[in-house]
Amino acid sequence: MADIKIKQTSVGGDYSTETYFEANGYDYLNEDLIKALFGGEAAGDGPKNCEKALPVEVAQPIVRDDGVKEETVVIYDDFGIPSIMRKFSRVTNAELFGGSDKPHPAFVIGGEVYDEIYISVYPNTEINGKPYSLPFMKPWTSIANDDAARACFAKGAGWHMMTAAEWGLVANISLKNGTLPHGNTASGKYHADPSECGEVYEYGRTLAGSGPATWTHNHQPDGVHDLCGNIWEMLRGMRVRNGMPQTVKDNDAAMDIDLSLDGEAWCAVRDDAGEKVRFSVNDEGEIAITSTPETEDTEHNYDGCEWSDAEMDCESEQLHELALFDGEPNAYLYVNSTVGEYFPNRGGNWSHGAYAGVFSTYFDNARTSTSPGIGFRSAFYKKH
Repeated sequence: MADIKIKQTSVGGDYSTETYFEANGYDYLNEDLIKALFGGEAAGDGPKNCEKALPVEVAQPIVRDDGVKEETVVIYDDFGIPSIMRKFSRVTNAELFGGSDKPHPAFVIGGEVYDEIYISVYPNTEINGKPYSLPFMKPWTSIANDDAARACFAKGAGWHMMTAAEWGLVANISLKNGTLPHGNTASGKYHADPSECGEVYEYGRTLAGSGPATWTHNHQPDGVHDLCGNIWEMLRGMRVRNGMPQTVKDNDAAMDIDLSLDGEAWCAVRDDAGEKVRFSVNDEGEIAITSTPETEDTEHNYDGCEWSDAEMDCESEQLHELALFDGEPNAYLYVNSTVGEYFPNRGGNWSHGAYAGVFSTYFDNARTSTSPGIGFRSAFYKKH
């Protein structure tokens, strides 16, 4: 089993520290990354690949036209291991997409409004059974949604698996700023421009953050990487149950609340008139998103289509908050509206071409599903 050990000790009265880092059993480790984050040398028994330069730069905060203040920071968890995170400052729906003046729900947790949240810059890798946001590492895949959520909570207060509200925030920022991310959509390359490529390690998947700047949410090197293609990403706090999309209040999925099958925190997604939204899927692959009541003729099936071909038959600010609309017309929407519980994956994978994208959505996974093509990332907030 792969293992990392970190020891930090004080070496003088000036409060300086000495850090010792040891990694054993890894088949890939970026030595430049370790030196940059910890200083000194990395020691271990696994082979290292140092051909890539560390793609992390200290940057000044950027305030964009939509009012979102962003900067890249390093946050250490309770076990002394760092993650590279992107800070997003509070923004309203009005500033983000012309909605109401309320804060985007990603910034409201447990009824409290937060000034900032932090989202992993990279799909997370596994270190000592916990997830970390580090570049040029293999994403952690083949783990079930509930297990991934528990691994994130175990990192310490404020840590959690990226939520549906947080994904919606980043997708809307990219759309607003005209920087919808490219990505690994053709076995290591971007389908629309093969000159954009990352470092492939297996099955056409690429190492986290190994692609160009256009593979980030803001088309800058310090943006959030790999939201389009490469691997699908699980989220916490959203599902389809018996054809009805459900989420939780605001960004309460960032807390360790009961989101089991019959957990009381689940609530319906609603339109602007307060009516419940539902999916209607017929056997010809036609998907409608509507708030009209069900009738005996309502069809429940499973199929997919491009977002541009889905029928949006209701007005819903909540759907917009969650990026459940045709922000990318060619991105794919797949829905299972039959009886049962279906969790979402978002972003697409390394073979999906134009169907991949930050708006790409796949509602057909059981909560226990695992796959080498599905991963996740952690997020963080500073508890009040």
